[in-house]
Amino acid sequence: MAMFLNLLHRWESAELNQEEAAELLGVSERTFRRWTRRYDEEGEAGLLDRRLGQASGRRVPVDRAEEVERLYRERYQGFTVKHFHEHLIKDHGFGWGYTWLKLHLQWAGVVPKAPRKGAHRRKRERRPLPGMMLHQSLPPRRRGTAHGTNGSRAKRRLI
Repeated sequence: MAMFLNLLHRWESAELNQEEAAELLGVSERTFRRWTRRYDEEGEAGLLDRRLGQASGRRVPVDRAEEVERLYRERYQGFTVKHFHEHLIKDHGFGWGYTWLKLHLQWAGVVPKAPRKGAHRRKRERRPLPGMMLHQSLPPRRRGTAHGTNGSRAKRRLI
């Protein structure tokens, strides 16, 4: 907001034109004119985002969500969510997605969340394939032998 007010004062004092001020704000010239008009009419309150606190236009109506819960409890108890969703679309004209339905039924406590995957599904180390590098430790060597080392060395070889 401070950036807009600074540019507005520079525009009013003819340091900038509308196009330059809009470019510095990263908006179109038309948006800059709209913001200027709203600031003149409503003050700083006119610059606040009017979408805040508004429900989404795509939100499922409360009565429809309650109807879905009621249908599952009374008529489709024991169905999987996917099967229930198919019946809702076919028999009841349901127009919202499977993911919304699953999350809503879980949130309402009608359907339990799936258990976490077991330990057998955890990522394992890859199986060695031809051409992969293999790292091996050699047994410790005595002084004065080949390479003149007294500790272990890693040896690389191809499989």
